Amino acid sequence: MLKYLLLLLVIFLPGLSLAAPGLEALTVTTGANGEQNWSVTIQALVLMTVITLLPSMLLMMTSFTRIIIVLAIVRQATGLMQAPPAQVLVGLGLFLTMFIMAPVFDRMYNDGFKPYLDDQIKIDVALKRASIPLHEFMLAQTREKDLTMFSEIAKKGPYQTPADVPFTVLIPAFVTSELKTAFTIGFLIFIPFLIIDLVVASVLMSMGMMMLSPLIVSMPFKLMLFVLVDGWSMIMGTLAASYYI
Repeated sequence: MLKYLLLLLVIFLPGLSLAAPGLEALTVTTGANGEQNWSVTIQALVLMTVITLLPSMLLMMTSFTRIIIVLAIVRQATGLMQAPPAQVLVGLGLFLTMFIMAPVFDRMYNDGFKPYLDDQIKIDVALKRASIPLHEFMLAQTREKDLTMFSEIAKKGPYQTPADVPFTVLIPAFVTSELKTAFTIGFLIFIPFLIIDLVVASVLMSMGMMMLSPLIVSMPFKLMLFVLVDGWSMIMGTLAASYYI
C-alpha cells in the first residue's frame, strides 16, 4: 500500500520532482531587529494543492467508479436503504479497487518508480514508463464511441496508435464508459428484484390488501433470493472479472 501511494506522488507530481535542487519548502528570513519571518515557497503550495487532488485522481482513474455505483444499486434493489452503510460500501469498493488495480500498480512501480529510486533512470523517463500501464488499463475499458466524442470536442486526433491518446482526452472518456458499464450491470442486477416486487404487488392486489406496502412483504423474499444465490460473492466476482475479460 505504501509503495502505491509513493507511486501516485511520483506520477502526479512531476513538477515537484523536476524542481530545482536545494529549493526549500519553508524559508526563514531574519529581520534587522532579530525577528524571523516564515514563508512557504511555491513548491510547497503546489505540493499541498496536488495532494488534495490525489483522491479524485485515484477514484476517477481506477475501477472505483464502476464498483461503488454497482454496490449502491444492489443496496437499493434489495430495499435496504441503510444496510450495508455507506461507509462499508466505500471501504469495500476501495479494497476491491486495490485488488483489481494491483497488477497495474505493480507494473507502474517496477517499470517506473523502482528504477528511479535506484538512480537508474531520470524522472521524465520514470514518469513515461509508469504512465504506460495505467494508460493501457484505462484505454482497454474505454468505449471507442466515447473516446471519439471527446477527441472531437477537444479537436484532437485522429491518433496513429492507441498510445498517442493523451490523458486529457482519455480520462473523461474512461469515466463516461465506466458510468455506462456500471449502470448496465446495475440494470441486469435490478431485474430479478423488480420481478419479485411486481409479483408481490399483484398478489396483494388480488387479495384486496392494497393498504399493505408491497415493499414490506417483498423485502424478505428479495433477501432470501440474494442469500440463496450467494449474491455478494457473485457480484464481487463479476466486478473483478469484468476487468480481466
